[in-house]
Amino acid sequence: MAYFTRDTAIAATALLGIIVHLILRFGYGIQDGRESFPLLAALMLGGAPQVWTVTRRVLSGRFDADILAMVSIVTSLVLREYLAGTIIVVMLAGGTALEEYATRRASSVLDALAQRMPRIAHRIKDDTTEDSPIESIKPDDLLVIFPHETCPVDGIVTIGRGTMNEAYLTGEPYLLSKSPGSNVLSGAMNGDTALTIRASKPAIDSRYAQIMRVVKETEENQPAMRRLAERLGTWYTPLALILAGAAWAVSGDPNRFLAVIVVATPCPLLIGIPVAVIGAISLAAKNGILIRKAASLEDIDRCRVFVFDKTGTLTYGTPTVADVNCGPGFTKDRLLGIVSSLERYSRHPLATALIKAGDGQIPAEITEVHELPGQGLIGIADGLSVEVTGRKRANQLNLEIPSEGSGLECIVIIDGKFAAQIRFRDQPRHDAPDFVKHLGTRHGGTRVVLLSGDRESEVRYLADLAGIKEVHFGQSPEEKVKFVTEIAATTPVLYVGDGINDAPALLAATVGIALGDRGEIAVQAADAAILEPSLRRVDQLIHIGRRMRKIALQSAIGGMAASAICMALAAAGYLTPSAGALAQEAIDIAAVLNALRVGIGGDSMTDY
Repeated sequence: MAYFTRDTAIAATALLGIIVHLILRFGYGIQDGRESFPLLAALMLGGAPQVWTVTRRVLSGRFDADILAMVSIVTSLVLREYLAGTIIVVMLAGGTALEEYATRRASSVLDALAQRMPRIAHRIKDDTTEDSPIESIKPDDLLVIFPHETCPVDGIVTIGRGTMNEAYLTGEPYLLSKSPGSNVLSGAMNGDTALTIRASKPAIDSRYAQIMRVVKETEENQPAMRRLAERLGTWYTPLALILAGAAWAVSGDPNRFLAVIVVATPCPLLIGIPVAVIGAISLAAKNGILIRKAASLEDIDRCRVFVFDKTGTLTYGTPTVADVNCGPGFTKDRLLGIVSSLERYSRHPLATALIKAGDGQIPAEITEVHELPGQGLIGIADGLSVEVTGRKRANQLNLEIPSEGSGLECIVIIDGKFAAQIRFRDQPRHDAPDFVKHLGTRHGGTRVVLLSGDRESEVRYLADLAGIKEVHFGQSPEEKVKFVTEIAATTPVLYVGDGINDAPALLAATVGIALGDRGEIAVQAADAAILEPSLRRVDQLIHIGRRMRKIALQSAIGGMAASAICMALAAAGYLTPSAGALAQEAIDIAAVLNALRVGIGGDSMTDY
């Protein structure tokens, strides 16, 4: 019932009216006018809302192919050609219902996310716990998160040790340890231990609320899946009206006007294109690609500028420890034991590499841990004050540290002294060079850009391996948005990223593709999400968009050409309005059958 919309009801009502009319006329032989009552009722109940909707669009200055359907319905009422008018209602409402279905289906994953939104929080007040609406929670309120509950707001753990699953928010498929001082995110699922947290933000500003705002914006700004139809309709509609008017003027028979308009009703546009879109969405889903904004399927093959984030996009996103340069008084084994123990409480992308590097070492006892954005990880390990941070922090303390070198790095500071420089390396995907090269030769790419927030040495290292000439490093999310927006103003841009900081740029691009788990915030901002991170899937999506556009044009233009032939026959008096409606229905079926080809195949849709 979730997909039973107003247009579905209108189409079903009109179809029922036609069936009852045919039964009365041919089953019972009634031909005194009573057999037309079901058609008239269907026209009034279903046609009136359609006419009003199109009229409002016309009054607002929007002229599209639906005008012909409106004229057909009104004219059929005036000339008492109720069957022809009711058939038009079925086609018009059915096409819109298909469009609504495709859009809702594309956002079903987001609907599931919305249902997870917590409604209440267990607030501690005067040594008692009370259930309160999350809207009433303020910063510094103490809350209890019971086992297996969803965290309602962002906060910091004050009491308790346990784990939380943040996969819906970060895409990381493992449990993260939590202890006093650890940050927690709204939407995260608590483990087996109750935790007491201090709220750091009101619910409206929490991480989960950010996702919900994106969902709401998506629902309020559904993709224009019939933009192609509207562009074709700008010239097709006046041409059909002129021909119909000329047929009436020359013959003096208003039925010829109706017959031409009925045949001209561009249902190959109204139905064929949405069916092609649904086929493309289905084909993409079969290959692990979630289409969130169907308009991107039309736009993606037009993109000539390709912009990529680095980590997790052109690389595998799994850096490993490449080198450990220890300071005086520190050994590699001891240091890795301390750092890996501390990093178990971190969400930083390098935490996994550090934990893995410390396997087999003697773990340290962690009694305090804090992770502040941009400042790294700070904690107490075996009674030592430890900071796992960046070069900027070390410079602030005037510590002597080794030269930067290439690759990612972190600096370990223990009790205010330089303890180690740990270097990492994230290798490019094996097919990255071939993929980048083929964008120019196979997809008309004029620019391929590596846009990253990482340091220059690491970005240039990857760009050289992948064969990318244009690089921009040290980019903040705001700078990424500005860069993408400026290009998109003149040239269609495809942006591929996988992290939370990519979300604004994904929204700014002509088409944004997120690589990674469907729980990431980046996915919520993207036009499409590739659930299996793979450049081959990116190429496959481009080909799916190209296939959809090609077949949709075949159905639309082929159907309109067939309609033009029937329009000529109707203008000459060889087709009555009802016969014209049936001829148009046959054209529609052919257009839809052709459009269904979009969803067939797809396994070999790559060309590199």
